[in-house]
This record gives sequence, C-alpha cells and structure tokens, in this order.
Amino acid sequence: MFTQDLPRVQNWINGQFVELAVSSPSSGTTQYLPVTSPYNAKSIGHVPLSSAADVADAVAAAKKAFPAWSGRTIKDRAGILTRFHALMTKHADLLSDMVVLEHGKTKSEAMVSVSRGQDLVEYAMSLPHVSQTKILEVSRGITCYDSRVPLGVVVSIVPFNFPVMVPLWTLSVAIVMGNTMVLKPSEKVPYTMTKVVELLKEAGLPDGVVNLVNGTAEAANALIDHPDVKAVTFAGTSHVAEIIAQRCHRLNKRVLALGGAKNHTVSAPDCDIEMTSTDLVESFSGCSGESCMAPSVLLTIGCQQDLIDKIVSKSEAIRPGSLDGQMGPVIDQAALDNITRYINEAEVSGARILVDGRRWTKERQEGYWVGPTVILHTNKQDALLHEELFGPVLSILEVETAEEAIAFENANPYGNGAGIYTSSGATADFFIKRFNAGMCGINVGSPVPQEPFSFGGWNKSRYGNHCDITGDGGVEFFSMRKKVTTKWVPQGNASWMS
Repeated sequence: MFTQDLPRVQNWINGQFVELAVSSPSSGTTQYLPVTSPYNAKSIGHVPLSSAADVADAVAAAKKAFPAWSGRTIKDRAGILTRFHALMTKHADLLSDMVVLEHGKTKSEAMVSVSRGQDLVEYAMSLPHVSQTKILEVSRGITCYDSRVPLGVVVSIVPFNFPVMVPLWTLSVAIVMGNTMVLKPSEKVPYTMTKVVELLKEAGLPDGVVNLVNGTAEAANALIDHPDVKAVTFAGTSHVAEIIAQRCHRLNKRVLALGGAKNHTVSAPDCDIEMTSTDLVESFSGCSGESCMAPSVLLTIGCQQDLIDKIVSKSEAIRPGSLDGQMGPVIDQAALDNITRYINEAEVSGARILVDGRRWTKERQEGYWVGPTVILHTNKQDALLHEELFGPVLSILEVETAEEAIAFENANPYGNGAGIYTSSGATADFFIKRFNAGMCGINVGSPVPQEPFSFGGWNKSRYGNHCDITGDGGVEFFSMRKKVTTKWVPQGNASWMS
C-alpha cells in the first residue's frame, strides 16, 4: 500500500494535467485543500479548488472533442473501453491501493470496488449489441425507425464512498453513447480518478473526451450552470440532490440526482438464522457502512433472540484495520462525530447498545475509527430508525406482524433499498409487492442490481428525470431518441435498372 505523500492533485483537461486557471474569488487565498487518509488522519496531498474559469476550460475541451467523438461508430468507441478494461486489470492492485489510502477501505473491499467498476465498463463494451433501436413498417409503404443521439457535454458529480466504481457508473455508458464528459470527483478522494484518466488515455481515448475538475460547491455549481453542459448526474445526500435537480430544471437540463437512503430489512420467523445474520453483519459493516445500500434497520417479526445473538457475536468478532483487519475507518472527523452523536442520543433515549463501536475510537490513537454498532430500540420515534447515518450502525426494532413491518418501511421518506429474509416464497412475494423502494432483495443483504438492470431508488432517494443511473437506465439517460417516419414516392418511369 502507498505510504508516502502523493503529489498535489491537478485538473485533467484536454488530455493533460493542468494547474488552476485563476484565483477563485470566493475561496479567498486558499486555492487548495488538504487531503487526509482516514486510516491515520495524516495529510497525503492537496486538492485544488477550481473556479468557474477552470470549469470553462474543461467544458470547452469537452465541447471541442464532441463532434469527432460522436461521429465515430459505437463499436469504435466501445473498442477503446475494451483496451481500458484490460489496463484496469493490469493496474487493479495499484488502483485498489490508492482507494485504501485516500478512502480507508480494506484492501479486499477496494479490490472488489475496482472489479465492480470493471463490470460497468464491461456493460458499456456491450452497448453495440444491446442498445440497438427499432424499425417497423407501420403501414403499407410507411416505415418508422428511431436512433439514439448523444446529448453533448455531460457532467458527473460523484461522492466519496466509491472512488472508482461510482464514477464508472456514468462515465462508461456516457462516452460509449457518444457524449463527452467533465467529471468532478469528491474533494475527499481525488487521487484514484487521476490514475483512471491516465489509463483511459493510454487505451486510446482522444483528448477532451473525459476531463476532471476538482473542487467543492463552487466548481459543481459552475458545471451545472454552464450553458454548454446538457445533462448532470449527482450522487450524495438527498438535501443536495434536491437542490441540484431544481437548479438543473430551472435551466431545462436533463438531471439525475441520487440522494440518501434508510434501508429496511425484515426478518420473518422462518428465516435462516445463520445466513441472515451473516449477510446483515457483512452488509451493514461493509465499507464501514458508507454505502447507500447498507441495511440500517432490521425489523424482526416477533421476538427473534437467536438471530439477534448471532448478529451480536458476529459483529463483536470484527477487527479494525485497512490491511490486516476486516473493517476500515470512516471518511473523516465530521463523519465520526456524526455517527457518535447518533449513538449517544439513542443511548440517552433508552435504546440498548448491544455492540458498542465507540470503543474503537478510544482504542485507535490515529484516524477516524468507529466499530460495528448494534442497537436494540423500543421507541419507534428514535432518530436512528428514520434518519440516514452513513455509518456501521444496525438498528433493530421488534414488530408484531408483517403488516406492521410494511407500514413502518413504507412510512420512511426514502425509497432506495428494502429486503426480506424468509424461507417462504409466499412471504417473500407479500413483502416484495408492498415494499416502497426501487431496489428490493429476497435473502440478500445488499440488493444491488447487476447490469443490464439499473441502480436507482424512489422517493427522496432520487430526484430529476425518471431514469436509473446504470444499465439500460443509463443508456436512456445519456441519449436522446430521434424518431424517423419514411415514405418513398414510386418513380413513374421506374424499371429494373432504377
């Protein structure tokens, strides 16, 4: 794993790394922010705070590259991703080390996230075969067909929790469909994508097709507002997602803004205790709970003490460590403070702390550490049962009936994920038909769909145009359909030579 400081991050514009264009008036004299490793809270480098001038340079490069790039065949564009996929495989260890360093994932989690990013690339590689459009003779002598047309310059504003995977959700499909892109990584994890764009160039991607602009809200707003940007994707909190969606709609721009989540899992009395406990512990503590698909609330139908005991024992067995442990730190001090506050408030309200992850904070002298935490609630109004936390905390609440479980899940304002553990097909069908969530699972801890099925929630978990962000939903979002109706007039002097 990297241990040395990395060089100062630079923007990637028109196929090369560049310094900031001009000083940013709103950021004063500070043009760079420190980047710290969550593992030990030490600085590993600095990330630039890009201004509207930097954004303009990146958008201009993307706009200039668009005509030639969109003019290539889709097979040609996908062929470049085939070479990129091979380079990702070659450098997978390096990429995962960068994720460990700047994000704090365990090495195994980082490797899986790189591999999952490659899955998205593989899907984009297949688009010449799966994105064909339709042609039909709709009446005698009348034929209709449609074709997919790229949008132009598109923007992706991505979160910190998956530095490789989430950017490739949008980048891969967007460019194969003929768009050019400006991507803004999270200022908390800016390094990994700098290696990714180098690999894209090595694979043969033309300059300007993909550009990186680093920074915070100023850069994001400048990207959204730029008149040459045709569409925006975002993943983050629901509060920001709603603001971005509204901002784009005022500008008549296509937008897909993914928000937060509060995912509920129901355990029926006939669930397999070993499988259920293993899945839930791995899912709520995996990636330190910093996943919008992590199960955060377990609703047990009736008393299920054996299941709770298994969850407790397996949670207590997890050890900290990004390389030699089973769970890494959370991203920064603000996240650690927020998670701790919620645990403290739950304890004060009368909830029982069955596994207390706050001890990791005391035991580890450096970094942002909080361990798996399991809380048994009796008050249905406890904040942890309703508000997104983004940390390794599982809240357990006993309900009396399946109907009560459904009512509780349906009442939450989010709609990202929900799951049921049962040995009965009828029980599973009952819950799947009634869950108010876009991604549901049966005996699956984290029901993330695989391509060509799309990732995307409902309600306050998604704002903007009603597409999903990956799979066929991504193809739909990153293209427009041109519909053509044709009729040919027969030639009066037609012969077999005509």
